[in-house]
Amino acid sequence: ELIKELLIQGISTGSEQSDDLLNYSMLNDKRMDRLDKTLRVSEETQKSINALENKYTFLVIAEGWCGDAAQIVPILNKIAETSNKIDLKIVIRDENEELMNQYLTNGSKSIPKILIVDTKNNVVNSWGPRPSVATKMVLDYKEQNGSLDANFKTNLQIWYNKDKGANTQEDLLKLLKAS
Repeated sequence: ELIKELLIQGISTGSEQSDDLLNYSMLNDKRMDRLDKTLRVSEETQKSINALENKYTFLVIAEGWCGDAAQIVPILNKIAETSNKIDLKIVIRDENEELMNQYLTNGSKSIPKILIVDTKNNVVNSWGPRPSVATKMVLDYKEQNGSLDANFKTNLQIWYNKDKGANTQEDLLKLLKAS
């Protein structure tokens, strides 16, 4: 909802504003709308989450312009919608710098970052910025090419579309079982 409200005003989330970030935000808004309609939580994920003894909150640190967040937040939302064991809360990275700085990825403010919080407000695990298969793709590409280019980013989005949230669900189930 926040992203849509900001887009109406012609701005993106975060303190930095640019045409590129605005364009990414518009693209991600469309992606998230599509994914909200098409993503499904697997039966295994539903059963495993509903069998949890405790309730958890997925506290997501993200920005509207983040392509990985656009692919991951909808599946987190679907999981929260299908279970009374998971609540979903999203905070904006640039508005929560102190929190973000506690959960850096290799020294970087990579997002989305999902904090798994128990009912006593303890962070029992964290995950992100990408599912394990996508993380390996990024690391392998950087090792071979030095940095990520537009071609890789397109291929990553194609992978996300084919994966349909399955790898994200697998990763989160492993974390929840370990929490």
